[in-house]
Amino acid sequence: MIKKAGILGGGQLGRMLLQAAANYPVETYVLENDAECPAAHLCHHFELGDIRDFDAVYTFGKKVDVLTIEIENVNVEALEKLEAEGLKIIPRPSVLRTIKNKILQKQYYQQHQIPGAPFIITQNREELAQHADFLPAVHKIGEGGYDGKGVQLLREQADIAKGFDAPAVLEKMVDIHKEIAQTVAISESGATALYPPVEMLFDPTLNLLDYQLCPAELSTQTLYRVEAIALTVARNFKSPGLFAVEMFIDKNGDVQVNETAPRVHNSGHHTIEAHYSSQFDMLWRIMLNYPLGSTDAILPSIMVNIIGTDGHSGPVKYEGLEEVLKIENAFIHLYGKKETRPGRKMGHVTILSNEKQELLHQSNRIKHTLLPKA
Repeated sequence: MIKKAGILGGGQLGRMLLQAAANYPVETYVLENDAECPAAHLCHHFELGDIRDFDAVYTFGKKVDVLTIEIENVNVEALEKLEAEGLKIIPRPSVLRTIKNKILQKQYYQQHQIPGAPFIITQNREELAQHADFLPAVHKIGEGGYDGKGVQLLREQADIAKGFDAPAVLEKMVDIHKEIAQTVAISESGATALYPPVEMLFDPTLNLLDYQLCPAELSTQTLYRVEAIALTVARNFKSPGLFAVEMFIDKNGDVQVNETAPRVHNSGHHTIEAHYSSQFDMLWRIMLNYPLGSTDAILPSIMVNIIGTDGHSGPVKYEGLEEVLKIENAFIHLYGKKETRPGRKMGHVTILSNEKQELLHQSNRIKHTLLPKA
């Protein structure tokens, strides 16, 4: 029987989820407030509406058999009502209520004794100013932040003016050695599958993921610790779904959780070509109640984000596309966004190779070759 599946949000994550949906008996619905969004033309049914609006989400949810998200910033109250009426929602609304608020998310880790940086909750900038002795720290706005937005680095007292005049988390700055992401899949029956951890390298200016390497180079002891912590984070949500757990490894080798995304995530894009079951395929298996797929890697990989270049805003033209297409084992994904602007995610490229130096060389070459220009 063909199931009706809804996705709240029509960005690039929805687009790639729909590309994987073509392999399954599923009729797809997307709710998004932009008729030109990346996912619009790939679904069976597109609805124009605001995913933060109660009525829009509730009405949309009544049309489908199963519902998921591609961004946390959705109307949770509508999802809770739909769940109470019997709709299957992955992940459960209780997970989204916790995750979408950085304050509740940090308290969740504390409650379940999951290691993380020490933190203080601040209600406004005036309250923040009282904690100057806690610096250097990272100030994260409670709700509404994403992709580096809603995060401020406060190194000294003069930086307090950059902090948020709203409920937020002030988190002690960690002396980071590596940033790791571990994706955990959980089925309705509670079965789990772990993708190999990836090492993430960020653009220091935009605070956006620049590129990532899979598998991350970790000692056996650290790998076991990373996996155990990620499983603890995911299982305590008591929900089926896909959970990308971002962690810091400090200079002493200690592992601390930074934050969790309860959905397909930028840190898992490489799985489309580099793993037997991609993160997008895996989420369909979970939503349609099929067996979990194999998370094994086919080859080591590196993924490069294609990000809008400085000084270019307007209709996009891709410089260097043909040159990158000549690279062996390089797979280009452009997200179909018609407009480019500085810092906007426009696509990604995954490269496969057994040689780490080859991966690093090609990723650096692609980063400076494939440029979204206006």
